[in-house]
Amino acid sequence: QVQLVESGGGLVQAGGSLRLSCTASGRFFSHSPMGWYRQAPGKQRDLVAQVFSGGTVNYADFVKGRFTVSRDNAKNTVSLQMNSLKPEDTAVYYCHLVSYGIDYWGQGTQVTVSS
Repeated sequence: QVQLVESGGGLVQAGGSLRLSCTASGRFFSHSPMGWYRQAPGKQRDLVAQVFSGGTVNYADFVKGRFTVSRDNAKNTVSLQMNSLKPEDTAVYYCHLVSYGIDYWGQGTQVTVSS
């Protein structure tokens, strides 16, 4: 069984930075894409950033130039460095991994950006 454990998050003022980290454990396809989604109250869960084992990354338009996703294949970790945070970035952020067609999710970590 795959487990995703997140750390980071919290409360920050607009313009500030936060870093999220996620460690995957269990058996999963080593080339599985890993990344981050977020969900604000009353809204759908949206992709934030995704990184493949070879280094290819995808970003949502609303975070381009502000967020950076990185991956350590040896440690099975994925991180999200969030800079220039805005109040609209407030959401629960979820670590995500797809392996053999199955979606796995972390428990979620709250990010709150005050104006």
